[in-house]
Amino acid sequence: MEKLILATQSAQRALHTLEEILHLPVDTIVRDASIQRFEYTFESVWKLLKVYLQSQEGIVCPSPKSCFRHALRTGLLSLEDTETCLTMTDDRNLTFHTYIEAIAQAIYQKLPTYYQVMRGLFEKIQHPYDFTTPQSD
Repeated sequence: MEKLILATQSAQRALHTLEEILHLPVDTIVRDASIQRFEYTFESVWKLLKVYLQSQEGIVCPSPKSCFRHALRTGLLSLEDTETCLTMTDDRNLTFHTYIEAIAQAIYQKLPTYYQVMRGLFEKIQHPYDFTTPQSD
């Protein structure tokens, strides 16, 4: 249970930082910083899902895409959100190309949707437990 608590708290902090930067006026620095925050938020959320699926459902999934597919099967994600998560995984793998303007801009445009899907998944996982930590402003 300790791993689930820590993973939940990590995901909550990461989601908060991504949400925060998405409200800033856009320029190249904010765009690039937003992509960086997306990278670590994605990692934190999929690893939370991995821990949750193993500890609560007995499902072992070694990769983000396999975890998202299992989340669909267990009712944590809708089909549409699962498809978004699979695309998000591909985009996460492209983020090292952010020096290519078109790729950076395309990924940045998707971040609000990606944030909403990750937030929704997070809320479904943590809902029965309340492992979250108070937000500090």
